[in-house]
Amino acid sequence: MGITEILQSHNLSLFKWVAIGIAAFVLGISKSGIKGIGIVIILILAFVFGEKASTGILLPMLISADILAVSYYNRHTQWKFIRMLLPWMVVGVLFGVWVGDAISEVVFKRVMAIIIIGSILIMWYFERRKSTSVPHNKTFSYSTGFLAGFATMIGNLAGPIANIYFLAMRLPKNEFIGTAAWLFFIVNVFKLPFHFFVWKTVSKDTLVLNLTLFPAVVMGFFVGAKVIKLISNSNYRRFIIIVTAIGGIIMLFR
Repeated sequence: MGITEILQSHNLSLFKWVAIGIAAFVLGISKSGIKGIGIVIILILAFVFGEKASTGILLPMLISADILAVSYYNRHTQWKFIRMLLPWMVVGVLFGVWVGDAISEVVFKRVMAIIIIGSILIMWYFERRKSTSVPHNKTFSYSTGFLAGFATMIGNLAGPIANIYFLAMRLPKNEFIGTAAWLFFIVNVFKLPFHFFVWKTVSKDTLVLNLTLFPAVVMGFFVGAKVIKLISNSNYRRFIIIVTAIGGIIMLFR
C-alpha cells in the first residue's frame, strides 16, 4: 500500500489527529534542546501510519524543526564535531538506504536498544566518577557517525546515539544543542531525496499533512526554548542520560 492510500484509508479520526498533533508539539520541544524524547514521536507516528510510512511523514517535520533550531542556536555550533561525524553519517545513510527493505526492523531496533542502553551505562559510570576526560579516538567518532547515519535512515533513531557522543565530548548545554541542530539539519536534507524517489515515503499528500502540523512544531519549539533556559548544565546532562535510557528500553520491548 502506498503512502497516499495509507493516508486515505486511515481517514485520521479525531483521536489520531490529536495524537499526531501531540507528536508534532513534542518534536518542537525536542528540537529546542530537550533531547531524548524523540522516541515518543516515533512511537506515535508508527502507531498511526505504520513503521516505514511514518519515517517519511516525520522527515519534513524534522527538517522544519531543524531550521528553527539552527536559527536559534547557530552561534553555539562547534563545527569541528560536525566535520568529524558528517562524512561517516553520510556513509551510514547510504548503507541504510541499501538495506532498508531487507533488514528486520524488530531485530535492528533490539540491537540498537542494547547498544544505546550499554552506552548509557558507560556514560553513567563516567558521570559517577566525575571524569573530565574526553575520548579522542577517531574510531569512536567514525563508528558513532556511521551508526547514527544508518539509524537515522532506517527509523529516525540517531538521536540517542548522537546524544551519547556529545555527552562523551562533554559539550556544554548550548553547544550540545547548536551542534546537534546543524548536524541533523544537514543529514535530514540529505535523506530527503531517498524518501522521495527510492522509498517513496514522502509525497505531496504527506507534505500537506506536514504543513498542517507545522504550527504545533513551532509552538513546541518555543515552549521548549523557554524551559531549557531553566535547566543547568549538570542537570541537563543527567536529564539526557535518563530519557535516552528510557527511550532505549522502550525500543527494546516495543
